[in-house]
Amino acid sequence: MPSSVVITLVIVAVVGVIAAIAAYYVMRFMKGSIKLSLPQTGFEPGQTITGSFDLETKKPIQSKKLIVSLIGLKITKTREGDKTRTRTQEIYRNEVLVEDAREYPAGHTAQHQFEIATPNTGSSDFMNSALGQTVGAALRLLSDRRTRLKWKVEARLDTKGVDLAASKSVSINMPQM
Repeated sequence: MPSSVVITLVIVAVVGVIAAIAAYYVMRFMKGSIKLSLPQTGFEPGQTITGSFDLETKKPIQSKKLIVSLIGLKITKTREGDKTRTRTQEIYRNEVLVEDAREYPAGHTAQHQFEIATPNTGSSDFMNSALGQTVGAALRLLSDRRTRLKWKVEARLDTKGVDLAASKSVSINMPQM
């Protein structure tokens, strides 16, 4: 295959990927938006995160559910020769249901308040659970400078098609294991 054909195929593929990403964001923008607000972003284990979010729909939306989640991600970077690879693994998720499935009319706006608990890593029940074991193992790995734990709060309107979502990073002071 001539090199000009290969270059053309690569350019077409890259343009196609960019067009798909742009289409996703345009479809999401056309549906509406969620704006998340947290008065505080630093927390201790077992503390409750409080906040609110504004939901705005631009066209009718049939939802599956409206939720707020606290998500813990273990991010590991490894070096293989000249390349650095980043691996992200979800190790914690706590979801709070705000609303069940329903239809939102076009032009719907609402503000929702929420509370969601951070993991109480000090309790023996938590540390003995499968989740506690996973979080404990992740925390032990954090002594390795290439591994870190990232927390975020996410508000999501789960819909048919493209979801509406917003997230904010938070920090939780996890104890040393």
